[in-house]
Amino acid sequence: MTTAVAVAPPRRWVVGDLAARVTVGALFVLLSINLLSDFLRTRHFTGLLLLASEGLVVVLTIIRRPAEVVDRSVVARVSAVISTIGPPLLRASGGVALLPDLVTASVSIVGLCLGIAGKATIGRSFGIVAANRGVVASGPYLFVRHPIYTGYLITHIAFLAAHPTPMNITIVVASDTALVIRALIEERTLQADERYRHYCERVTWHLVPGVF
Repeated sequence: MTTAVAVAPPRRWVVGDLAARVTVGALFVLLSINLLSDFLRTRHFTGLLLLASEGLVVVLTIIRRPAEVVDRSVVARVSAVISTIGPPLLRASGGVALLPDLVTASVSIVGLCLGIAGKATIGRSFGIVAANRGVVASGPYLFVRHPIYTGYLITHIAFLAAHPTPMNITIVVASDTALVIRALIEERTLQADERYRHYCERVTWHLVPGVF
């Protein structure tokens, strides 16, 4: 009879994972300071909704469970880093918004609710780098493969409409492009799991039903 022995991950992976969690937490603190200051000055809620969305990222990044399979390729790492550190670098501005706060806040609520539903469903299976932390096929995952990312995209667009600075535009384009790449890499990583292949046969849309 053979006894399975758990193999500890290399030290550099452990250190890298810890560094990622600390970095995400630090960037969130800076984002919080900026958006809370903006709310106290303007009483606009759009920024607070982005803060709530990013706060969930921080919590789930810290408590996520270990992965069964992790894609440690350069592309996977770079897309994960850009899509994760980009949104916390967004900043509220005192410029003219493209839409009233009521409109952008309402759109943000839709994105936030979708993200919360996805995160509540996936729980500790959430991660940054593409990995297999278990296959989830319920809740909003019945409609798209990456409902959390769809929620991010909606929230980011709403924030950009409220604060359309050149810097924010650059950050959103870069981070959300990386987010789409990250989603596709995650799917590639999970294709080795038969359960996920069956799931993809049932749910064909990546992010937006009927579009992509």
